[in-house]
Amino acid sequence: MFCYKLHKVKAEDYESVLGICDKELSGKELRKDPSFKVEKKFYGEDECDEEEAVSLLRQCTIANLVGREIIKLAIERNFIIRENIIFIGDVPHAQIIK
Repeated sequence: MFCYKLHKVKAEDYESVLGICDKELSGKELRKDPSFKVEKKFYGEDECDEEEAVSLLRQCTIANLVGREIIKLAIERNFIIRENIIFIGDVPHAQIIK
């Protein structure tokens, strides 16, 4: 399960920015210096399964992904490649810009 929030951002054209993370990371601080917290106001509190996560990844124009399971799913479904992953501590993170 994942937690997510889909933000609508007014840019030149409207963008949809997806924050999505493994459920157990929601609200957790991953690093203190510099600080990185998986903020519920950005990554959301709505929950979804794998198929809904894939649907959200297809419809967004920008995505921020945090966690082993969402990264694994994004690789399996060809949204990202391993070279696009960074680690915050031992937690994988990736961004998608379409």
